[in-house]
Order: sequence, then structure tokens, then C-alpha cells
Amino acid sequence: MTLYDLVAPGLDERGDPRYRICDIRAADPLGADALLAALPAMNADADVAALVVSLRTLVPDPDRASEWNVEAALAAMRDLGILLGSLKRHGVQPVAAVPEVLPILELLGRRTDMVPRDTVHHYTTWNPLGPRQRMYTGHPMEGHLQEAVRMTFPGLVAALDTCARIARLEPYDPGFAVALDRTAHHVQSMVDSIDFTIAHVTPEYFALTLRPYFEEIDVAGRDYLGPAAAQVPLWLVDLTLWQCDRSHPDYDAFLADSVQYSLPSWREFHARHSGGVSAVSKLSAAISWESVERLPPQLEASARALARVLRILKTFRARHIGIARKAYSDDLRLYDEGSGGAPIPLLRSILDLTRDNETMVRHATGSPRPVAGPRPVAGARTSAA
Repeated sequence: MTLYDLVAPGLDERGDPRYRICDIRAADPLGADALLAALPAMNADADVAALVVSLRTLVPDPDRASEWNVEAALAAMRDLGILLGSLKRHGVQPVAAVPEVLPILELLGRRTDMVPRDTVHHYTTWNPLGPRQRMYTGHPMEGHLQEAVRMTFPGLVAALDTCARIARLEPYDPGFAVALDRTAHHVQSMVDSIDFTIAHVTPEYFALTLRPYFEEIDVAGRDYLGPAAAQVPLWLVDLTLWQCDRSHPDYDAFLADSVQYSLPSWREFHARHSGGVSAVSKLSAAISWESVERLPPQLEASARALARVLRILKTFRARHIGIARKAYSDDLRLYDEGSGGAPIPLLRSILDLTRDNETMVRHATGSPRPVAGPRPVAGARTSAA
């Protein structure tokens, strides 16, 4: 039993079929179990002919595929997708090699309301465990990396709920600090995940063996990235805490491309909050109204809670950069960018933005504040500072 299995069952109760993890993992609509068990050997031998035959064998009849429910369609995309990535790793555009897969990818994309290829969710969360686990290489480190990503999913789901609450509250509201404390607890899973990765996956294995399987593929003239860990949307937490109004054009451009790989409900979350006022801006505006040396207790609690969650995000990003620098060092790198499309300078920029916001919030509680007029009441809307 994994950490994910201990915390994930409640996700099924949300009603969205994409949260029915057990059903998706169990599904095998293409009858792919036996064939995909042999995939690591095909990849080890760079047997392109066998990979092409395997993909062609699994392509379903469109009429049959159109009758699948969302869970079956997600499982089918998962199983086709790992062959797509395998072919591209060996220098073959899969849709060009097996043209009949194109209408199926497009159909499955429409059926699931996701991009027409596999994502990090297919490769990790919706991937069966045990003997049926779909893997490119079959190496234990690949399994550890998949598990590291699975560890983050329940915490992120819960964090989005608390972030939505933060977006509705003001720093004077008692629930503001409470929601931030809960968010900090949830996003700690990201730090646990990166520590697990550091302990169990070497930069050499990722850079030289696994990274080539995450290359983009062409689907109807458009490139789609492979199932990169960068598609785990920690940036949705950033969105409500600071990014929606305190960002940088480079990060904005990265998010504009990344959001398409998210679950439909997460894309809706992004659309709903992208034009809002961040928690950092609301706190900054509230503090600017205070003339006393010591903040009111509730405002101070909100500031400390916000600094705490930003510190956790900063910790994760600092450790992530450490891994990325090793994997993309001159001695190892095969690519200039991460599998999610982010180069090291962008990761550094995001870390700096996170650190700057954390430092500003932390220092605000100890700095004199000018008189700015009557203080806003709890629940009133504040403007960005």
C-alpha cells in the first residue's frame, strides 16, 4: 500500500469521473496488459518495428471507442500514450508511423475534455500499480518517480479547495489564516515528494534514460508535451497566493501553455481566479492601513500563515532547482529545457518570485506602517497594493 492509497479514496466522492482513480486504474479497454508488459524490453532493444506494430494493434475501432465512458477513455489514452512516447524516444513521430491513431487520439481528447495525448495524470495517477503498471523502462527508479508524483495529487486537490476559500476571504477574517494553515499542510506533500525523488531517483537516470521518453509529439500539426512532472499544477496554488497579480511575463507565458494539460476542473479554477486579487496583495493592502507597531492579532496571524505556506513553496522550488541543475548539467544534459518546457533560468525566476513574496510578507509584520486612513472592516474587499 502506498501513501497515495491511504489518502486518495475520498477523491472518488467528488463526482468527477477523473477522480475515480481505482476504476481508471482497473480499466483495460484496449486489452493492453500483456502487450505493455513487454514494452520495457522493446524500448531496451530500440525495436521500432515492434513498437509500431504494438501501437497499430491497440488502435481501437472508432465506433467502439465512442461508446466508452470517461474512465475507459482515460485508460485507453494512458495505454496508447506510453507507446506514443516510446516511439518518439526512438526518433519516430508516432502519428506519422500509425496514421489511424490520429482520429482515436482526437476522439479520446474530446471524450475526456483533455489534450489529445497522455499527460502526467495518465502516466502516474491513473496508472495501475503492481504487475500491471505501465512503464517505459521497467527500472525501479522509474517506478519511484511515478510514485513521487502520485504522492502530490491528493494534497494538491485539497489545497485547491482551501485556496478557493482564501480567494473569498480577507486577511481580517478569522478563516483566512485557518485556510492558509491548511494549505500549508496540503502543499507539504510537494516537499515530501521532492525529498522522495532525491532519495530514490538519480539525476543520471532521469537525464539520460527517462527524460527522452517525455518528448513532444505532433498531433494534427500541433506539438503536445509528454507526461512531464511539471504538469502537476503547483502553479494553481501560486495563482491565488501571489501569481494572479504579482507575476512575471515569462511565468505567465509558461502557464498559458501548461494549463491545457490540466484536468478540466483545474482549468476552470485557473480561469476563475486568474483575474483576482492575490492573498499577498490583500495582506499588503490591509497592512498598509495599520499605523501601530504591532498588527492586530488576526492580521498578524494571517501574515504568519501566509509566510509559512510561501516558505514551503520556496523550499520545494529550491530543492527542485537542485535536481534540475544536476539533470541538465553540461555533463548529462540531452536537452536545454525540462520535460515540461521550462528552462533552468525560468525555474530560478519562479523561485525568486516566490522568495520575494515570502520575504515581503515576513518583513511586513515587523516594519512601521504609515497611516493610510480608516481601516477596512473584516470581509470588505481590499485592492492590490
